[in-house]
Amino acid sequence: MASHIVGYPRMGPKRELKFALESFWDGKTTAEDLQKVSTDLRASIWKQMADAGIKYIPSNTFSHYDQVLDTTAMLGAVPDRYSWTGGEITLSTYFSMARGNATVPAMEMTKWFDTNYHFIVPELGPDTKFAYSSHKAINEYKEAKALGVDTVPVLVGPVSYLLLSKPAKGVEKSFSPLSLLSSILPVYKEVIAELKAAGASWIQFDEPTLVKDLESHQLAAFCAAYTELESALSGLNVLVETYFADVPAESYKTLTSLSCVTAYGFDLVRGTKTLDLVKSGFPAGKYLFAGVVDGRNIWADDLAASLGTLQSLEAIVGKDKLVVSTSCSLMHTAVDLVNETKLDDEIKSWLAFAAQKVVEVNALAKALAGQKDEAYFAANAAALSSRRSSPRVTNEEVQKAASAVKTSDHRRATTVSARLDAQQKKLNLPILPTTTIGSFPQTVELRRVRREYKAKKISEEEYTKAIKEEISKVVKIQEELDIDVLVHGEPERNDMVEYFGEQLSGFAFTANGWVQSYGSRCVKPPIIYGDVSRPKPMTVYWSQVAQSMTARPMKGMLTGPVTILNWSFVRNDQPRFETCYQIALAIKKEVEDLEAGGIQVIQIDEAALREGLPLRKSEHEFYLDWAVHSFRITNCGVQDTTQIHTHMCYSNFNDIIHSIINMDADVITIENSRSDEKLLSVFREGVVYGAGIGPGVYDIHSPRIPSKEEIADRVNKMLAVLDTNILWVNPDCGLKTRKYAEVKPALTNMVEAAKQIRAELAKAK
Repeated sequence: MASHIVGYPRMGPKRELKFALESFWDGKTTAEDLQKVSTDLRASIWKQMADAGIKYIPSNTFSHYDQVLDTTAMLGAVPDRYSWTGGEITLSTYFSMARGNATVPAMEMTKWFDTNYHFIVPELGPDTKFAYSSHKAINEYKEAKALGVDTVPVLVGPVSYLLLSKPAKGVEKSFSPLSLLSSILPVYKEVIAELKAAGASWIQFDEPTLVKDLESHQLAAFCAAYTELESALSGLNVLVETYFADVPAESYKTLTSLSCVTAYGFDLVRGTKTLDLVKSGFPAGKYLFAGVVDGRNIWADDLAASLGTLQSLEAIVGKDKLVVSTSCSLMHTAVDLVNETKLDDEIKSWLAFAAQKVVEVNALAKALAGQKDEAYFAANAAALSSRRSSPRVTNEEVQKAASAVKTSDHRRATTVSARLDAQQKKLNLPILPTTTIGSFPQTVELRRVRREYKAKKISEEEYTKAIKEEISKVVKIQEELDIDVLVHGEPERNDMVEYFGEQLSGFAFTANGWVQSYGSRCVKPPIIYGDVSRPKPMTVYWSQVAQSMTARPMKGMLTGPVTILNWSFVRNDQPRFETCYQIALAIKKEVEDLEAGGIQVIQIDEAALREGLPLRKSEHEFYLDWAVHSFRITNCGVQDTTQIHTHMCYSNFNDIIHSIINMDADVITIENSRSDEKLLSVFREGVVYGAGIGPGVYDIHSPRIPSKEEIADRVNKMLAVLDTNILWVNPDCGLKTRKYAEVKPALTNMVEAAKQIRAELAKAK
C-alpha cells in the first residue's frame, strides 16, 4: 500500500512560521526561538503524515524562506556582495540574500512557474565557486529519523536549478548557467553520500522544468547529470518528480531512459496528456508516482474518478510499482480545514485543504490495495453530488450571459487616439500628467477601524465617518503635492481581490486559508464556488464621496476579472475562461455605474494577467485571447470621454506586448522600476504604442526615497523612446505598505521632476 506526498505547507496551520520569522527579523526573538518553532512545525508535519499512513514522507521541503535559496546555500553559490567568507551558511547571510540588508540589495525574486509562489533566483557566472555549505537536507533527514520517521529527502534537481538561474550582474547576458553542470554535481554527490550513510533508502529530485518547452541541449543535460550521478546514487531508490503540466513526449522519452532513476512522479491533474504517454509505454520494473490528488486547489478529490485512473495505470505498471501521490507540493494550497469555523457545512463538505489531501491520498492507496473505506468513499460521492446539484452553484441567467459574450469582440467604437483627444478636451491635463496607482498608506489606526467595524464594535455611522476623514486627508495631500489625477487611497479595502469577492455572489472566504507567497508573506485566496454576479454597486459610493471633495479628476478603482481569477481558488467544474467571462460581466456593470455616477477616469487593475500564462508556448495564444477579451468586456460600453486605465505588476512584458496593446486601454501604468531597461527595450525595438503609458518611476517595495534628479533621469530615458503626449508619471505600484514619512517626500520629488521636464520641453519648443 504505497502513498506519497510531494511536499507540504511550511507556514503552519495558524501561520506560526510567519510570526516567528518576523519577530526574529525585528530583533524581538533569538535564532534559537526561531529554530524551536521550526523544529516543532516539522515534527508535527511528519507525525501527521505518519499517523495518516503515508509511506513516502518528504523531508527538506520545509524552508525559512525558499527551497531554491536553500539549494543556493547548499551549493555555497553566494553572490560576492554579501561578503560571505565560506563555512556553513548562517541565518544572517541566508536572510541577507533573501531580503537584502542595510548595505546591499536582495537577490531577485520571481514567480515559481505559473503559481503565486515566488522563489529567489540564483545569480551565477563562469567564476562562481561551489562548495557544500548548508547541511540542511541531512540535518532534517536525521531529525525525522530521531522521531522514528524514515523520510524521503527532497532536493531541487541539478538541471532545474541551473535552468531557473540567471547570469549574475556583470556577467555576459549570453552566459548559460547550464554550462556549470559539472561544477555543481560534486556538491550533489557529497550530499547524496551523507544521506546514504545516514540510512536514506529513497531520494527525490524535483525537476519541474521537464514540463516546459526544452531544447535538445537542455534535455541532453538531464542525461549528462544523472549519468554522472549514477555511481553516487547506486543503492538508493531515486524518484524524479515533475509537476504543474504534462511532460512533452520528447522529455518523457529522455526521463524514462535515465537508468539510475527508479521512479517517476507526474502531475496527472494538470498533465492529463502524460497519461497517454504512460499508456503507450512505461519502462518495465520502474515505479510510477501518480499525482492524482490536486495540490493546487482546495476542492475535495473525486475519489471514484481517481481510483478509476489508478486502476487503469495499475494494469500498465503493475500493482507493486504504483504509488498514489499529490499532483505537486501541497504548499500551494491552504493548510487545514479544521481551522475553518466560519464556512458553512455545505461548502465545507466540498473542500479539502493540505491535511485533508494527505488523508485522501492514503484512502486511495488503501482502496487500490483492496481495503477500501466504503463509508469515506460514500461521503465523498455525496459531497460531490451536492456540489453538482446545489442551487448556490448555478445561476442560469449568468450562464446565458457568459455564453453570449463569445459572439462579440467587445471593442470600443473608436480608436485610442480619437478617444485620448476627446478625453483631453474634457480633462485638460498637462503633458506628463502625474498620478498614483491607487492605495495610500494603511496606518495602524485605519486597520483598527476596519477590524472593529467587521467585529461590530463600532457602528456603520462611525465607520463611514472615519473612512470619509481618511479620504479627505488623502485628497488634501494629493492637492498639496499638485498631483493631476487623484485617487481616494482605498482606505475601505483590505485586499484588492477580497474586497470585490466579498461583494460578488459565488465567492466564499476562509478564516485561515493562508498560502505562502514568498518569505513570510501569505495570501488568503477567496474561493470561487459558483456562478459570479454583482448584486449591487460595490465602489460607486466611495468614488463619488471622493470626487465631491475635489475639482480634479478622481479615479474609480477596480480589480480586473483576470486578476480576480488568478488570485482565487477557482471552481474546477467548468473551464477557467467561463468563470473569467462571468467576473468580467459583473465588473462591466460596475464600470458603467461609475461612469453614470460622474467618474471620468476608471482604472481596472490587471496585475496578474501575465501570471496566468500557461507554461507551454502552444497554449499561450488561447489564454491571452480570452484574458484580453475579458478585460475588454469590462469597459467596451463607456463613452469616448471616459478614460480607462489599467495597471500591471512586474512581469516580462516583452513577449506579450501585442496582447497588452490589444487590451485597448486608454492608459496603462506598469510596475517597472526594477526592470527599467527590459521594458523600454520593447519600444526601442520599434513596437508602436499609441495609448497613454506610465512606466513606474520609482520602486515602492523599498523604503528608499528617490531624488528629484533620479526620477527626472528615468523620465528622460523614457522620453527617448516614447512620445511626450502619451507618457504619464507615476510610482510603480500602490502605496499601502509604505509609511507617510516615505510617501510624501517621494511623491514631492516625483511631481517636481515632472514639472522640471515640462518646463525644459516648453523652453525647447
